[in-house]
Amino acid sequence: MPLADLLAPNAVFPMLRASSKKQALQELSQQAALLMGREQREIFETLLQRERLGSTGVGSGIAIPHGKLPKLDKLFGLFARLEKPIDFESLDGEPVDLIFLLLAPEAAGADHLKALARVARMLRDPEIVAKLRATRDAGAIHALLTATSASNAA
Repeated sequence: MPLADLLAPNAVFPMLRASSKKQALQELSQQAALLMGREQREIFETLLQRERLGSTGVGSGIAIPHGKLPKLDKLFGLFARLEKPIDFESLDGEPVDLIFLLLAPEAAGADHLKALARVARMLRDPEIVAKLRATRDAGAIHALLTATSASNAA
């Protein structure tokens, strides 16, 4: 599944403000709830529950919070570039400034894992990450994420 299928142009936030991991998850939940027509609390609780298992801060300033929601029709992605890096209890101890939120239907076992793997693979590319950090335009970020995803899928 190309990232263009799960990341809408209006789901890119190039200057999200958050001073803590909890606040970042609240902001992401709020934006996702508005875009999905869901309850913010439901999304936030799902993300917190996943974080209790271990941080989704994967290192190099990147976090991929994710979870499964009941009655969700399809995978949903949201990308945020934080205004200032925050402590996310990452595996490498580095503060996080790039976050890709991924929400999946409860029954989306393999698709959820494939999407997570695709996002993680893309965000391991130092060239892409440097461009994401340098870009403040939501449209350009969306184009970079979806074009990169398409070329990786080939």
